[in-house]
Amino acid sequence: TTITSNHWIMAWAGLEINTLSILPLISKSHHPRAIEAATKYFLTQATASALVLFSSMTNAWYTGQWDITQMTHPTSCLILTSAIAMKLGMVPFHFWFPEVLQGSPLTTGLLLSTIMKLPPITLLLMTHHSLNPTLLTCMAIMSAALGGWMGLNQTQVRKVLAFSSISHLGWMTIILSFNPKLTLLNFYLYTLMTLSIFLTLNTIKVLKLSTLITSWTKAPSLSAMLLLTLLSLAGLPPLTGFLPKWLIIQELTKQNMAPMATMISLFSLLGLYFYLRLAYCATITLPPHTTNHMKQWHSHKPASTLI
Repeated sequence: TTITSNHWIMAWAGLEINTLSILPLISKSHHPRAIEAATKYFLTQATASALVLFSSMTNAWYTGQWDITQMTHPTSCLILTSAIAMKLGMVPFHFWFPEVLQGSPLTTGLLLSTIMKLPPITLLLMTHHSLNPTLLTCMAIMSAALGGWMGLNQTQVRKVLAFSSISHLGWMTIILSFNPKLTLLNFYLYTLMTLSIFLTLNTIKVLKLSTLITSWTKAPSLSAMLLLTLLSLAGLPPLTGFLPKWLIIQELTKQNMAPMATMISLFSLLGLYFYLRLAYCATITLPPHTTNHMKQWHSHKPASTLI
């Protein structure tokens, strides 16, 4: 409904249906963490939808237009940008996404990372001409930085993929005002690679790094495919994931935004670290075992003596 509509009320109704349809899938395990994730998701998405409705009503109040492409009032545009950023999980509205993904099953996490982001991305594409490019660029740089930085010390695979998603949203939004087709290309390729990773992890039943270390002995072919997909998601040159990054950097350079292109490229190196860590864990053929030899490394302080 959201993708095909031209009226703000229809777009808002589509977003609400989207939210209500995914809630049972998040909370179906009846685990306290799943219920917490569903509650966080509901509250965040309800707030974002209310802001979308408020921005469209404000724009209609001042301009008399309910058409999505006729968003011209400056305050409405700022509120709409914040609302869509909240729906997508961009910085500074990213706080809910890693927690919700961690509390969801892998198949539901796949939907949250890919299909559920399509309606807000579509709204961004339809209104990109009226959004503030400075605000979008700032949020994009912060998303790439925080997505890379926060993913470094995670041991849960779902949280790593959540921060990976936040980082990729930065790449999608930084180019939105200049070349929306590149945003769409980046989203499509990200969806394809994330689909492959989630389905592979679901097949070999992996949720954390310690389990991933023993996966090669169970399914070598799937682990090899996981390795290639992770490196593609990182954007290494011979693989598919390098294409959108290359085109986005090229377009930013044409727009005289070379410093921004340099910054977002450097921040993506943070993401490369944890992708390589996941790939390394997925391809260990002999999993490490804890032994008593580690105890000799522990230093023992001598007992303090009174002088």
